Amino acid sequence: MVRNPERRRLLADAGLRVLAESGARGLTHRAVDTEAGVPTGTASNYFRSRDALLGALGERIFERFAPDPAVVARMSGRPPGRELFVDYLRYILERTTAHPELTRALIELRLEAARRPELAEILGTTLRTGYREDVAFHATTGLPGGPLEIALLHYAMDGLLLDLLTTSINADVTPDQALTAFIDRLVTVEEP
Repeated sequence: MVRNPERRRLLADAGLRVLAESGARGLTHRAVDTEAGVPTGTASNYFRSRDALLGALGERIFERFAPDPAVVARMSGRPPGRELFVDYLRYILERTTAHPELTRALIELRLEAARRPELAEILGTTLRTGYREDVAFHATTGLPGGPLEIALLHYAMDGLLLDLLTTSINADVTPDQALTAFIDRLVTVEEP
């Protein structure tokens, strides 16, 4: 395998753009090469199979969605409660909508994983790890909600993102209204 982390990231980012624009069917090694502006065959040197390419794209999405440690540290210094919880969700929404192509690529990957067991295993592991980390984060920071509430918030946020970044139901609800309603309805928060 070729070892050049910067080139690998460049190719993965190009693959995410192709995936977001053309869907899983349009994602080929050649399309990634073209999007990245590299010689034909470069992507296949880094990602030997389609499943390897798709798995790498899943990993890259989560690298790019990672929160800024300074923002998390700033929020972590605040007392736990409803407002802090809403602000964490606002920050998640900000990160996932700042680059809508990444969220659309993730949606495409999840759909493709439903058809490809190898990808389902790779992507499923990444998604389940993220969920467990979210549950642990809530437990260690004193934020309200246990595993069930965190799962329900994941489901709610995924639906909100799907609506914001694809064809909307036009429910006349702002994203911020939705976020606060998620918390108010799913998690009992006792303010100090």
